[in-house]
Amino acid sequence: MAAACGPAWATYNPPPACNNPFTPQQEVTEGAKVAAQVYQQMPVLPENDPVSQYVSQLGAHLASHAPGPKWPFTFHVIASPDINAFALPGGSIFVNLGTVQAAQTEAQLAGVIAHETSHVVLRHATCNMKKQQTTGLVAGLGSIASRILLGDSVAGQIGQAAIGTGYGLYGLRMSRDDEKQADLLGTDILYNAGYDPRGLPQFFEIIQAKYGSGGAQLLTDHPNPGNRTEYVNAEIATLPPRANPIVSSAAFSRMHAIAIQERTFTAQQVKEGVWKNGSYAQGPGQSGSVQPSQYSNQSSQNAPNSSSNGGQYGPEGPVSLNPAQLGVGAQMATLRGKNFRINAPANWRMTAETNGGATLAPVGGSGTFGLVYGAVIGTAQAEGITDEDSLANATQQLAQQISQQNGGLRQLNQIQTMNLNGQLANGMELRGRSPLVENGMTLPEHEWLIAMPSRDGDLHYIIFVAPERDFRALQPTFEVMLNSFRPQ
Repeated sequence: MAAACGPAWATYNPPPACNNPFTPQQEVTEGAKVAAQVYQQMPVLPENDPVSQYVSQLGAHLASHAPGPKWPFTFHVIASPDINAFALPGGSIFVNLGTVQAAQTEAQLAGVIAHETSHVVLRHATCNMKKQQTTGLVAGLGSIASRILLGDSVAGQIGQAAIGTGYGLYGLRMSRDDEKQADLLGTDILYNAGYDPRGLPQFFEIIQAKYGSGGAQLLTDHPNPGNRTEYVNAEIATLPPRANPIVSSAAFSRMHAIAIQERTFTAQQVKEGVWKNGSYAQGPGQSGSVQPSQYSNQSSQNAPNSSSNGGQYGPEGPVSLNPAQLGVGAQMATLRGKNFRINAPANWRMTAETNGGATLAPVGGSGTFGLVYGAVIGTAQAEGITDEDSLANATQQLAQQISQQNGGLRQLNQIQTMNLNGQLANGMELRGRSPLVENGMTLPEHEWLIAMPSRDGDLHYIIFVAPERDFRALQPTFEVMLNSFRPQ
């Protein structure tokens, strides 16, 4: 997920911007000063935190599809349980951890970020300063900082210019027109980035249903500008249908599981500085010390065969790899996991998972965007596999679970029984959506699921993954890997 604009199909044209007295460079420079103060007063997750990395890459992908001049967007996560987000002039966007935790799909979280991105693009903050006759940007942003950082309800105040019409982060009331514009432009950004645009209204409906109109900080600070679902759905109806819009992803599921376990701080704890004893960023671009035990599914626990794999990015996200990068025909090397060993191309790396399994991928084939090329190895609980029928039932249940975790997969064939090194095994082929995006469209993905009983009656499995167009080229490599697989 990176920063160049892809093809645009969306139709919403916001009204002309105000006669803004502030230059874009002034917004960037002074907005960055306020962002630095946020870091000093709030627990901002470090740049190397997996949740922060995910949100940053998701935001960059969305921003690459925003219209108009390219603002230097940055995306950050605050360890607050309140469901909220806010954008500073110039492009710094902060999302509360509570918002990440509340989102049920990637499209819903992307909708919130797309809305905040729209406020920056439309320059609502400084336009409102003009309306309120704030004559100096520095003075106006100084007032912003004091309102963010010095009030009685710190965690709530940092989000007051987010999605709604409450008194804003800027000490100004965002108009209902501003909020409607951000909703509509955010919907189009979401669509152009390849997502299901219904994620935006879905998120608000979920929060409304869960907390009521006054229970969530986001809804309290930022009330509905009126008929939100109706006018957003009307905008969606103008957009050409997509065959496979992105609803969610395995990367979102992994990140969300981590986010749920992240520590958050109440407004009082933030005010008292309790969080300052932790490993939180001191400023933009800074990393903290991430505990390996907490993020073991992102760590490299099996050196030298295991290493982190940040992925390769192009204008629209992860990029295709050529046969040499995929290791087609390359020399094989043995990788050892907690309870297995397997041969894989020498340029592949292994990331250990908390459940004893692992993800294997060529360099650039996986990252916080998910797995584009590679294999997932794991063990699933089963109720005693004793024969061919019980193995088939367990395999089918596993396939259904994997489908649910990955936004819905289509089964391409019936279960195929095979002999794997003298052991009964099952194979099944599935189709889903790859993290790979080209020309604004997500590519279809091909999964090959192999399942076999373990010694204690559970189910060992391997899932080989590649974009559908590349799967056949990789299949001989996958078959060599499968035949080398030895549970231990």
